[in-house]
Amino acid sequence: MSQISDRRPDLDWIRVGAFFLLILYHVGMFYVPWDFHVKSPHPVEAIEPLMLLTNPWRLTLLFLVSGAATRFMADKMTAGGLAGARLWRLLPPLIFAMLVIVPPQSFYEIVEQAPQLAEPFWSFYAKYVTASGHWCDADGCLITPTWNHMWFVAYLLVYSLVLALVLKMARAPVTRLGDWLADSLRGWGLLVWPVLLLAVFRLVLAPIFDVTHALVDDWYNHAVSLSAFLFGFLTARSLSMRDEFVRLRWPALTLALVAWAAFAAYAWQYRADDAHPPEALRQLMRVVYAVDQWCAIAAILGFGGKHLTRGGPVLTYLTLGVFPFYIVHQTVIIVVGHHLARVGLNQALEAAILIATTFAACFLTYEVVRRVPILRPLFGLKRQSAVRSAPASLPPAAA
Repeated sequence: MSQISDRRPDLDWIRVGAFFLLILYHVGMFYVPWDFHVKSPHPVEAIEPLMLLTNPWRLTLLFLVSGAATRFMADKMTAGGLAGARLWRLLPPLIFAMLVIVPPQSFYEIVEQAPQLAEPFWSFYAKYVTASGHWCDADGCLITPTWNHMWFVAYLLVYSLVLALVLKMARAPVTRLGDWLADSLRGWGLLVWPVLLLAVFRLVLAPIFDVTHALVDDWYNHAVSLSAFLFGFLTARSLSMRDEFVRLRWPALTLALVAWAAFAAYAWQYRADDAHPPEALRQLMRVVYAVDQWCAIAAILGFGGKHLTRGGPVLTYLTLGVFPFYIVHQTVIIVVGHHLARVGLNQALEAAILIATTFAACFLTYEVVRRVPILRPLFGLKRQSAVRSAPASLPPAAA
């Protein structure tokens, strides 16, 4: 089976685009009526269908692309080296974010949702880091320290360590499994079989296990995210798999859009908290959700494989920058959004300022961090010496 020997610029571009969409999605979470840490005082129901354009697949795609990046790392080192590289790349940013970046999110969550429990930030912080806040209301308690949006990094770290252990025991069978998967998923099977797997997860596991991001009890989320991570790892080097996605890109896009329209209409019709859709319709929509979830990913991989074939300095810059972007973006959205909402601006102008400020803060953070050696590992960047020693054509593997 023919294999791709170098890094794939299409996957790097897709990863960058997915993280940028994630930033826009979290800005949307400030305005949509769904639960979030802080909220606009003027929620906008009309953007719910727009939010559902990426909701089913955005993080699943990121786990898939992260699995592919891990494959390119794993093929250059031992299993122990992979485990050590992922620990050094992911654990310091996770701990740093939980202690420094995330606390303002919890602080403003209390200010908005439980103002009777609010206190000055430094008093709050002392309780935050010692898990002694006892911030509870009728909906439960705020447990700290917490990772909030950094759950993705925590899960990616755990998946990488488990994978490293498996590779240490059975690297050759894992490689053969990837070859078999790439050979087996051909034609419409590349769309049908993953959709069926995701539909089973959604029909069987989703009703039992809510998505908690708490690692230990998040079994539906693990089933989807770990499967995507492993799929990306197993098939990252397959030229035939990439070509199949390219060939199926238009049917996949069509199915994804039809499924999105159907699910968005269903979600809009039954958006009230006390809505009770017929059980048969609920089950059908779980399958439709799975169609949207995988076909959107397949379409993105197909169009990316067709058109995003060149790298270059812009891609290298953004590939290295998206991890710092991810670390800081949600805190910026929450802090700036909370204060902007009290200015009384036109909401469209307010949203534009929030988006522009978030991206500006992300780029500024990256520009500062990449120049300060002590900060680089705290934001997931390699040491300067390691970057200088890497080949120019092979940017360090993405998170």
